[in-house]
Amino acid sequence: MKVQTGYLYHIKDEFFDQINKKGLMINHENGHSRPSYLAIKDKEILWFIPLSTKVDKYRTIIAKKEKKYGSCKTILIKRIAGREQAILIQNAFPTLEKYIQSRHTVDKVVKIASAVEREIIDDFEYMLSLKASGLDLFFTDIDFIKNLMLDELKVLN
Repeated sequence: MKVQTGYLYHIKDEFFDQINKKGLMINHENGHSRPSYLAIKDKEILWFIPLSTKVDKYRTIIAKKEKKYGSCKTILIKRIAGREQAILIQNAFPTLEKYIQSRHTVDKVVKIASAVEREIIDDFEYMLSLKASGLDLFFTDIDFIKNLMLDELKVLN
């Protein structure tokens, strides 16, 4: 499967079983392929940002962050696939193509709007720059997971 930035995907349970880290949003049980994850391709690593339909919950969190800090770069609410969704940049994680289960579809493959994609990537890159300067706003240990994935790539190649 060719993974492309801006499309939505579902991740295999195998990935979550292997990583088992606090902060990762795991797949729902009972055969549901949720949540959906927005892909950002970065060289050999793929980054995935989960989406949530619990928009009201995240509106409250965003409002608190905006009141306290003046803005919120960790969560966005945008219209995707015909409905509002929370984009949880704070829950982003790296993985490999082999852990992708499928593309997300709603009558067709879902590709987010270019302007929304750019805003998400800008906020994600901002959060990565904060992390590089010592302020980690990610909910999971993305360095640990990235190193695991890079080690796995070495074995595969």
